[in-house]
Amino acid sequence: MGKLVALLLLLIISFTRLPDADATNGDTLIGVAPAARAMGGTGVAAPQDAISAIFANPAAVCMGPYCPGSQAVFAATLYDASVKTTVTSPAGSFSAKSDMKPFIIPSVGLVTPLTDRLRFGIGAFGIAGMGVDYRNRGLDLDPSVAGNEGDIYTQLQTLKFAPNLAWLVTPDFSVGASLHLLYGSLDLGQGTAHNYAFGGQLGAIWKLDSLSLGLSYTTPEKMTHKNVSDFGSGGAKRSLTLESPQNVTLGVAWQPMDRLLVEADVKWLNWADAEGYRDFDWADQWVYAVGVQYKQPDGLCLRAGYNYGKNPVRTHDNFDPAGTTVLQGNAVSTTLYEYLRIVGFPAIAEHHFTASVGYKFTDTFEGHLGWMYALNGKISERSAGGVFAFTSEVQESSYDLGLVWNFF
Repeated sequence: MGKLVALLLLLIISFTRLPDADATNGDTLIGVAPAARAMGGTGVAAPQDAISAIFANPAAVCMGPYCPGSQAVFAATLYDASVKTTVTSPAGSFSAKSDMKPFIIPSVGLVTPLTDRLRFGIGAFGIAGMGVDYRNRGLDLDPSVAGNEGDIYTQLQTLKFAPNLAWLVTPDFSVGASLHLLYGSLDLGQGTAHNYAFGGQLGAIWKLDSLSLGLSYTTPEKMTHKNVSDFGSGGAKRSLTLESPQNVTLGVAWQPMDRLLVEADVKWLNWADAEGYRDFDWADQWVYAVGVQYKQPDGLCLRAGYNYGKNPVRTHDNFDPAGTTVLQGNAVSTTLYEYLRIVGFPAIAEHHFTASVGYKFTDTFEGHLGWMYALNGKISERSAGGVFAFTSEVQESSYDLGLVWNFF
């Protein structure tokens, strides 16, 4: 098992890449790997693989189909976001489609026993990202003013590395904790800034016959991106701090028979108090997810789910086009500030539909293929007098592959 852990760490370091377009709930993926994503992002009460457990609830490392043995999961998500915008300014009205290309998000995870009651998990996965590429698209704000051409490029990426310990207090109750090391990069069109952050996650699971209850809390995780932009001043580059919000998730799972599992989660994301997102005036977000799994004796596994999270980006109709907004100590044109919020970071997808099909080929190996589709989301606002108007539309889809090895 030590060799397996070493191999996993090598793969984490060597192959993990990050999302570089819009994610789902705000800028955060609804789930990691096919099992959780196919069930609408649920998994706090009854995750179905190692990555889902480490991502959703550290206590789940002690309770799942991978127990009492070990499990390694290697997964990849092909992610595609279609983002469009219309910008109205004194130069006219212009529409364009973001040129951001589809990308792959790998994820890896391992859970294994240390003693009869103590279990260890470790994983690495992209958890958040968003961005657009409107370079050379002619989205002019005011062509008579240098620096206001409006050809905007943004890219935010966040990777999480999470070692995890869980303790089986009783056969029906477990607790767990994860340490989070985050790596992030941010590009606002003037070069990429990189940095690191730390955080943690606590969780518990309680089984009651055919029901399971799960609770998870993740701390705020703050990262400062230095020298990332001059914010339209034409001067020296300055820093921008973005803080992944604290969040709480409560889940319930019901298994009326061996073949059938139904899950539901409710998550609270505290964007309104998270530095950076608070400055861009994001509202707190409640996310509701449901999922169902059906396993046949011949090894076939079918999953489906739905996830809803109201768009957290508030609109500012009738903003002052000649005003100034202070963004973390930086005086920014209000028009440029609103342009960055609505056009540069349109994290507005709300309704997500998911499904997967899997098959257990042997006692130790299984494979899964998943799919996610998010309905078109739209956001619009205009300045006082209608001189400026910004509209963004986002539609997302993704395809998942998961390979699972069980060791008993």
